[in-house]
Amino acid sequence: MRGWVVAEGEGARAERDLDRTVPNVARMNDYFLGGKDNFAVDREVADALLELAPEIKPMAEQMQDFRRRLVRYLLGEGVRQFLDLGSGLPTRDATHQIAHAVDGSARVVYVNTDLVVLAHARALLGGAPGTAVVDGCVTAAKALLADPSVRGLLDFDKPVGVLALGTLQFLPDVAGPYAGVREVMAALAPGSHLGIAHVVFDGRPDLAQPIVEIYQRVLSTEEDGARTTGDVLRYFDGLEAVAPGLVHLPRWRPDNPLAARAAGFMVGGAARKP
Repeated sequence: MRGWVVAEGEGARAERDLDRTVPNVARMNDYFLGGKDNFAVDREVADALLELAPEIKPMAEQMQDFRRRLVRYLLGEGVRQFLDLGSGLPTRDATHQIAHAVDGSARVVYVNTDLVVLAHARALLGGAPGTAVVDGCVTAAKALLADPSVRGLLDFDKPVGVLALGTLQFLPDVAGPYAGVREVMAALAPGSHLGIAHVVFDGRPDLAQPIVEIYQRVLSTEEDGARTTGDVLRYFDGLEAVAPGLVHLPRWRPDNPLAARAAGFMVGGAARKP
C-alpha cells in the first residue's frame, strides 16, 4: 500500500511497517473485513474512519466481491495469469484461490512493498503452486517488470490480468502512478486487462478532507491521492473499456441484481488492451 515511498531504506521500512504501535493500512483493511491480523492501534484509527463514514466497512466487502467477479470474468476471457498490485494482506478468496477454483494452472504474482503484507503473504502462501510474492510497486514499473519472480512466473507474450484494487488511491500523482500503469500495460500482450477499484469522492465531497487527513497521518505523508471518477478513468486511456464501464463496485456485473443497489464511494471497472 505504501509503494510510492520508493526511496526509503529497508531498515526504515521494517521499523515502520512492523511496529505494532504504528497503524498500518493493510491491517486496518483486515479489520474492516472482520479479520484478526490487526492490532489495537489499527482498530483505533479504523474506528475513527468508520465514525466518519460507516459505509467503509461494507465497501471493504464490496471490493472482495468485486475481486471475485473480476477474476472470474477475466478467466472467462481466457486470462490465466495475474499481476496483483498492492495486494494487501491475504484474505479468504484471494486472487489465486479464485483463479485456481476454475483452473489450477493459473498463475498469480502478488506485489507490495509493505513488509507486513510481504511477510504474511509469504507465510500463508507457503510456496503455493503457481504463485509468487514480490517486493515492488507500479511506480517503479521497470524494476517490477524485470523482477525474476515476475518474469519466471508470467509469460508476457500471453494475456495478463493486472489488478489494482484499492491501491492506486494511496499513490499521489507526484509518484507517477499513471505512467507506471501505462508502462506495465505496454509491456503486456494484447488481450491483457487492467482492473481497478478506487475510492472517489464525487458524491461525498464532505468526506474527502477528513478521510484524506487520517490516511496522511497513517502514511506519514503530506501528499494527497484523492481522485474523481474522471481522474480514475484516465488509467484506462488507450484501452478498451469493459461494459458497464467504471461504476460503483456493486454495479459492476453483479451476480445478484439486488446487490447492485448498494452504493458507497468506491468505483471499479476493467479495460482490455487491444
